[in-house]
Amino acid sequence: MKRAWGAVATLVIASAALAQDKSQSIAAQVCAACHAADGNSVAAANPKIAGQLAEYLQKQLRDFKAHDGKKPLRESPVMNGMVANLSDEDMLGLAGFYAGQAQKPAAAADKDLATLGQKLWRGGDSQHGIPACAGCHGPAGAGIPAQFPRLSGQFAEYVAAQLTAFREGKRNNDQNGVMRGVAAHMNDGQIRAVAEYAAGLRP
Repeated sequence: MKRAWGAVATLVIASAALAQDKSQSIAAQVCAACHAADGNSVAAANPKIAGQLAEYLQKQLRDFKAHDGKKPLRESPVMNGMVANLSDEDMLGLAGFYAGQAQKPAAAADKDLATLGQKLWRGGDSQHGIPACAGCHGPAGAGIPAQFPRLSGQFAEYVAAQLTAFREGKRNNDQNGVMRGVAAHMNDGQIRAVAEYAAGLRP
């Protein structure tokens, strides 16, 4: 009996190792050009995905892929093509791989803008219907697994671009339209401020 359980354990470990090797291989061959091999992109147009929540990464990969002849929930000329040949298992593996990498965080470059962003992040703006970002993404921007992504240390330019896309309806894969509802009340200055503050946050 012990020998049988030992064989099963060995098989499980070997399978896990093979899955990890496959994920690393896909990351190196498909993802590294834009996100770097460890997920720490050096170009602000491409998000840092190292240390991002696995559930969030898996959802985004699924949303970028077309299913049953329908358009992807999240459209991107680059990402739609990149995920086209990935299986659900591949996406799960990649999400786990990048979630396990250590983020090399971006930084806030404009102190005054970050100060304004801090006020919005922590307290929102009730006059204009903007809730506090911390309510969903956490005080330090760590996010909430399976619900809201980690934003701490993310490129300010990328965060601002996504908020703008939500506001303009160009991105609509947010759960129950939450981000579209929030961003609809934000002006360009508020978007830049929140994004700048998020870049300087550390979980």
